Amino acid sequence: QVQLVESGGGLVQPGGSLRLSCAASRTIPRITAMGWFRQAPGEQRELVAVITTYGTINYAVAVKGRFTISRDNAKNTVYLQMNSLKPEDTAVYSCYAFSSPDTYWGQGTQVTVSS
Repeated sequence: QVQLVESGGGLVQPGGSLRLSCAASRTIPRITAMGWFRQAPGEQRELVAVITTYGTINYAVAVKGRFTISRDNAKNTVYLQMNSLKPEDTAVYSCYAFSSPDTYWGQGTQVTVSS
C-alpha cells in the first residue's frame, strides 16, 4: 500500500519560514495532482495549495504570496515552502496525491507559529 510521508513541520516564530516535504513510499502511476491541506483545531480542513502534473498551481487566498508549492514528478514528491508565517497558519498540514480514481493521504505534520 502506498504511503505519503510528510516532514519539515515544527515550531517557528511569526515571520519565520518552514519547508514541508511529502514523499510517496513507492511510485504512484498517473498522478494528476499533488497538494496540501491544513486543519486548525476547531476549524474545517482547507486546501492550501495544489500543483498538477502540467504545472498548474492554485493557492488559498490566505497564503498567496507567502507560500510556494513545487513538485518533483520523478520522485513523486511535493514541497511547500512557507515564508512570512503567521500565528493563523498554525495547523496540521497534510499532503495528498490524486491518481484517478484514488486519493492518497499523508498522516499530517504539525506546524505551530508562535512567539
